[in-house]
Amino acid sequence: MGHDDAAGRAAWLEQVIVDFIERSPENTLQPPFDEPAFDTPLVGFSKGGDPLYQDYKEHVGPFHWTPIEAFELAFPDVKVRPEELTVVSYILPQTRATKADNRKETRFPAERWARARIMGEEVNVKLRLHVVAALTEQGVQALAPVLIPQWEFKTGGPYVLASTWSERHAAYAAGLGTFGLCDAMITAKGKAMRVGSVIARIDVPPTPRPYQNHREYCLFFTQGTCKKCIPRCPVGAISEAGKDKAKCMAHLWPGTADYVKANYGFDGYGCGLCQTGVPCESKIPTARDLD
Repeated sequence: MGHDDAAGRAAWLEQVIVDFIERSPENTLQPPFDEPAFDTPLVGFSKGGDPLYQDYKEHVGPFHWTPIEAFELAFPDVKVRPEELTVVSYILPQTRATKADNRKETRFPAERWARARIMGEEVNVKLRLHVVAALTEQGVQALAPVLIPQWEFKTGGPYVLASTWSERHAAYAAGLGTFGLCDAMITAKGKAMRVGSVIARIDVPPTPRPYQNHREYCLFFTQGTCKKCIPRCPVGAISEAGKDKAKCMAHLWPGTADYVKANYGFDGYGCGLCQTGVPCESKIPTARDLD
């Protein structure tokens, strides 16, 4: 690893993630699109003992793991304290070309967007495994929670569909962004992105959270303005009351899945219209973005 101090370990981990996206041929939308799936990532860290993770059992569901619960599933014979763990979170921004294509669409995803959802998630899986392998090589126990066999989706509760480990909520804990009206995460590189996470038994300083609440970057919640994501939804799943996740999912399957197969020739799905063509597409929006 080359660094004995906590700040040095943080810098090393960030470089592992950034180098993979910037240099690895694995970061691809796959032929015939000979181009990266994602732009340079954002990276943040949260501590395994952060009380937010206990709060998620109330806000997401009692099934949502704390970092130590996930760690103990992967390493059942290892005794560890929550404060010994670090959650490594990262944001994978969509490329300029992908966002530009999807911005033009009004009902179904652009091909680049659909590829970023399917082939891009394959990149994300490889990146999670790459980070785990890099840590393991240094003698650090690590896991990607969404890749262990026990991870699963849960239905019911306030979010209709949730999972035993939410990578977006881990990113919120790591200071990487807050949630918008359409339920997507708004980051310093916008909400047109994907997200990943790894839990490791390593001492890394947590990233300061530059916000006070989980809605802070959304102009609707802070100023009562914007609402640009509402008309972007092709099926009316977004309103001032938030997102109707069931209506959104009904559009994804079978609607977008059928469209992607018929028009782009691969098994996939996606939409992302509410993440493009809006002020928070590529940045944290300000009131001036509405002018």
